[in-house]
Amino acid sequence: MFTGKSLIRLLLALIISLPLVGMSWAAHINTSTHPQTKSKTPARKISESQRTRRRLHHLARSRSATLTHASASMRRHRYYERFHMSSFAEDIASGDLTAGEDPVVRQAAIDALGNMNGTVVAIEPTSGRVLAMVNQKLALSSGAQPCSTIKLSVALAALSEGLVSKETEVALGGRSRMNLTTALAHSNNAYFEALGRKLGFEKVAYYAHEYGLGELAGYDIPGEELGSYPDEAIPEKLGGVGKMCSFGEGVSMTPLQLGAMVSAIANGGTLYYLQHPTTPDEVAGFQPRVKRQLDIAPLIPELSDGMAGAVQYGTARSLRVNFNEEEILGKTGTCSHDGTRFGWFASYANTSVGRVVVVVFLQGGRPTFGPKAAEIAGRMYRNMYDHNFFIATHGWPADAAAVKPVSTTP
Repeated sequence: MFTGKSLIRLLLALIISLPLVGMSWAAHINTSTHPQTKSKTPARKISESQRTRRRLHHLARSRSATLTHASASMRRHRYYERFHMSSFAEDIASGDLTAGEDPVVRQAAIDALGNMNGTVVAIEPTSGRVLAMVNQKLALSSGAQPCSTIKLSVALAALSEGLVSKETEVALGGRSRMNLTTALAHSNNAYFEALGRKLGFEKVAYYAHEYGLGELAGYDIPGEELGSYPDEAIPEKLGGVGKMCSFGEGVSMTPLQLGAMVSAIANGGTLYYLQHPTTPDEVAGFQPRVKRQLDIAPLIPELSDGMAGAVQYGTARSLRVNFNEEEILGKTGTCSHDGTRFGWFASYANTSVGRVVVVVFLQGGRPTFGPKAAEIAGRMYRNMYDHNFFIATHGWPADAAAVKPVSTTP
């Protein structure tokens, strides 16, 4: 006679011993709270085909190469350039002589520059009068590497020698080709390296001196220091004449020298001595002084398309964020030397009532670069425009022919 408990145990034993016919092996969910015992049945071994093994081996190598490249990129990223100068400064205009400057232009320049470590020079290109010079200590210093603004001098040299026109395409390696307009607008280094090598150092240096590099730009401006232009090309291991013509390597240029050269482009070819009046009497008796005439008038249309393109769609397009009312033509420059970064922008406003040249030069660290200088110039043009500077009553002569220079020597 079975008791209740023994009967239950017997029934369970019979159920367990029954064959599991018709049960599905597709899935099994264990709801027991007790840990499962490990099966003693050996695991099924998966055997890949030879093709699959080759594919897996290839993927493993690719993954290893990717990780190695990423690791190398991270290592390279650690060694970024270090700068020791700040891009910002206070009271940079203290000590400036301002009594002979145009008050509208000066205030526009100060407001536009803000606390950036740099200088702004504004010039009347049809007379050589300096309308404003903010941070005169820096503007009159021995200058700095011109970076890509040197491309203006090189372009004029190549045009003067008949080496290119604005439409001439220069081979840059492989299938890449580019013309002067696009190269200026986008500041293409390979293009100007090619021009420099074709011209050679002697011609490059000759035209640079013609345009005022390596000599004082001003007429009796107290404190003006001299930029420098080398007597021979820099060594080939440093890039040679090509690097000189794309980055201005080995050259030291002052904001006044760049302003004088761009003024000659803006007025049709007259290189003026720059003069900086310091009193109202000097303004009233101002007379322009010509340094020399440059034979570049036929070349300016070939150059100006690229300078306009820089502002419209190229490296200086940040200018248009602040100013679009008048046509601006210009050239940016960015480079670094001995832990200091330089940002240049040289430009002129081409208006129906006259022209004005604006040169912005910045120095410092990572926030300093050419497009930032162009942005500052845009703010300055905006400030002048909003204060009615670009109006006919300003009394500018329309071109250099209307100016009566008194002397060609200092």
